[in-house]
Order: sequence, then C-alpha cells, then structure tokens
Amino acid sequence: MTATKTSTTKTSTTKTSTTKSSTTKTSTSKTSTAKTTTTSKSTTSKTSKTSVSLTPPTNLPASAGSTAYPSAILVNGVFDGHMWKYDRNPSSCEGQSETDEDAAMFIIEAGGTVKNVIIGPNQGEGIHCRGPCTIENVWWEDVCEDAATFKQASGDSYVIGGGAFHAQDKIFQFNGRGTVHISGFYAKDYGKVSRSCGDCTNNGGPRNIVIDGVTAVDGGPLCGVNSNFGDTCRVTNSCQDSGRSCDRYEGVVKGNGSSKKIGSGADGISCFVDTFVTNCS
Repeated sequence: MTATKTSTTKTSTTKTSTTKSSTTKTSTSKTSTAKTTTTSKSTTSKTSKTSVSLTPPTNLPASAGSTAYPSAILVNGVFDGHMWKYDRNPSSCEGQSETDEDAAMFIIEAGGTVKNVIIGPNQGEGIHCRGPCTIENVWWEDVCEDAATFKQASGDSYVIGGGAFHAQDKIFQFNGRGTVHISGFYAKDYGKVSRSCGDCTNNGGPRNIVIDGVTAVDGGPLCGVNSNFGDTCRVTNSCQDSGRSCDRYEGVVKGNGSSKKIGSGADGISCFVDTFVTNCS
C-alpha cells in the first residue's frame, strides 16, 4: 500500500494492554520511562467546529514536558495533555509496515477527545479512532506510518488545529465511513494530508472528507478519495504550495489488486474545490 522507509530500522516490539492509573504531573520534564494514566472523564466544551483559524501555526510548539509509555493509551471521554510530549518506549515505529492500533500512542473510543498533545517520533500509528472522535490541537513531531486512522462505522470526526511533519505517505487514513472534518491544520513534508483507504478488507464507501483552513507545504494533495465508492472531498479556504488539491482513485477490496489513480482536481462529483491558493506564506 505504501513505500518502506529506509532512513532508520526500528525493532518490532510486542505490545500489551495495561490498566491505566491516575498520575499527577508536578515537574516540567520527565525521563522517558513507561508510565500509566487514566483519561479525564470531566466534560469540557469543544472548540467550535465552524470557527477556526485559517492561518495555523507553522512550527512545532514547545512542549511543557515529556513522557513515554510501553503501550497505547486508551481514551474514554476527554484527554487533555496540556502540551506535554507523549511517546512510546520501547519504540513501536516500523516505518511503512502495517502495524494497526497496538502501535498507536492513543486509542480513542467513540465520542472521545484528545487535545493539547505533542506526539513524538517513536510511535507507529499516532492516534486510532474506533468511533467518531475529536483531535484538537495535536501535533506530530515526525509521523511514522500514519498520524491518525479513522475507523468509525458512521458519523463525524473532527481534526481541529494542530499539525504534522515528515509523513512519508499520508497523514490521515480514513478506513471507516461517514465524514472526517479537518480544519485549521498545518502539514509539512508529507505524501498526502488525507486518504480514503485504497485497499482495505471490506473496502467501500461513501467516505467524505471536508477540508477548511488547511495549509500544506512540501508534499502532495490535500485529499485522495475513491470515486468508485462514492467518496467526496470538499476543500475551502486552503493552500497547497504546488496546487494539488484533490486526487481521485479507484479503490479495491484487499486482495483484488491495487488502487489506481484516475484523475486530479475538482470534477464536481468527487472533488469540490473553492477558495484554494498556492501561495502559502
């Protein structure tokens, strides 16, 4: 499905599920040792899903501290990282090898939120959303296989703000159904910002990607969708420095060959593009 990274060889490790117990952060830095935590169950209001900055920050924010875990953190409710950097120790990154959610930094249950987090380079799959989720002001220092994967059966997921760097292939992988909204996001040095799965088991659609206020430089299209499955991508108020807004593909079911690119740009059927520029400064 994707090319293999050759810059670094990562050793595969076995991940085990752990019970998370509450910890209190009392210092501004931590050593990279395995820790456990629980997610906050308190209810907080989400950032507006219609009012976001159209000029997102372009640099990785400074972290308030750092911590590392031996396994993925399971999130129910709201997890606010308060701009700490979270990573895996030992590393679960295996380049472009398919690893799945056990290699993730966070696994979000349906309706959950991860916010105000920096994700380090030593995790394989970033965030996995089992159902509709919200990812707010999350930054990926160095994407391994994917930054986030959406597996919802239906409904809406939201990426609000944040950014990602150094994704050899796609940043956001959409394996489920429904709609993923990406707004106020920054991408640099990447393959694609978002992609409907080209060759998943039981592949199909429709999948809808809505992109607004996204800035992307040194990379490929903002979205790639499978026209034959009824997917759509809508791009507004966004910039891609080489003019690549939307690519159209023919998706396949796993085992039936490879997904093939069939076109680029707005066609009024699968790709809709409005207020799109190439000067991203």
